[in-house]
Amino acid sequence: MRLGFFTMPVHPLGKSPAQSFAEDREAFILADRLGYSEAYCGEHSTDLAENVTSTVAFLASLAYETTQIRLGTGTVNLPNSHPVRVAAEVAMLDHMTGGRVNFGISPGGLLSDAEAFGTLDKDRNAMFLECIDMVLAIWSQEPPYDLAGEFWNVSTARTLLAEIGQGAVLKPLQQPHPPVVGTAVAPFSKGVTAMAARGWEPISANFLLPKWVATHWPNYREGCAAAGRPVNPHGWRVARSIFVAEDSATARAYALDPNGPYVSYFRGILTKMRRGGRLNLFKEDQAMPDEAVTLDHVVDRLLTFGSPDEVIEKLHQFRDETGPFNHLIYAGHDWADPVLGRRSMELMAEKVIPKLSVAIAAEREAV
Repeated sequence: MRLGFFTMPVHPLGKSPAQSFAEDREAFILADRLGYSEAYCGEHSTDLAENVTSTVAFLASLAYETTQIRLGTGTVNLPNSHPVRVAAEVAMLDHMTGGRVNFGISPGGLLSDAEAFGTLDKDRNAMFLECIDMVLAIWSQEPPYDLAGEFWNVSTARTLLAEIGQGAVLKPLQQPHPPVVGTAVAPFSKGVTAMAARGWEPISANFLLPKWVATHWPNYREGCAAAGRPVNPHGWRVARSIFVAEDSATARAYALDPNGPYVSYFRGILTKMRRGGRLNLFKEDQAMPDEAVTLDHVVDRLLTFGSPDEVIEKLHQFRDETGPFNHLIYAGHDWADPVLGRRSMELMAEKVIPKLSVAIAAEREAV
């Protein structure tokens, strides 16, 4: 079982951005020291709670302070970006990290970003596909390029001076390109199938009910089969909001504090989903009335907490419900208490994952 890290990140509105950026960086450096396999950071331009506005800029600040962990854009919201800028910046980051970049991409789910960028009423999925296809084309071709699309056109034919390098976009260190990873945030997501068919890997979001996470596994296998490639046992990543403490009482008090980072996180997610008409994500039965989708209902189903042994047992149960994923992504939350925040990450790496891996291996042998 591999252990990764993913943070949107979300912080209290009254917290200093400088403090939140510093704590987020510390979490990534800690994950590197603890042996987490990879770590992702999101980006949004119009959300003061999610105040990292550029995932590439944030990860660049960690390029020379981490050594083994793969750093993932989580995600670059492609409809809000120009493909040339994305291609150039991600390639630069790949060189800065010595080839440790995972290229996380998505259409972007924050509606206020879409409105601000003028894409609220456009087909953002179509923009997403056009942008990623252009980025990959830029990396695979030589200038002056000749890319024409519905939303962007890319060429340097009129200004190319190849002998001095003008008019060419930097290619990434990893060839043909960094691994492409996409988030899956919908039940029965056909995006998972499409990603797997293109050789990309999905991350099932941490705010999906286990019942809906389970729908991604058959779609991932279907996509791999369509591409004629073997199923990567670590390719399907599943994210979960987890808090681990030395004892049950501490874990419960911190995780369920009404004003604490975990409940506050889900309060924000629930508010956004309610406003966006996506409460179906929190319903096992679609006949469930919207008013029954309460904060307690959401927290009860989406938050895993406890002592190391309790978390191991809960993750076993979660995996039984969702399918045999082998790459768990620990969702990072605000460090309201930095000591407890750090210790949770340590306990996951040192106590939970080793025992969980042994138990899973034993199960496989028995089968």
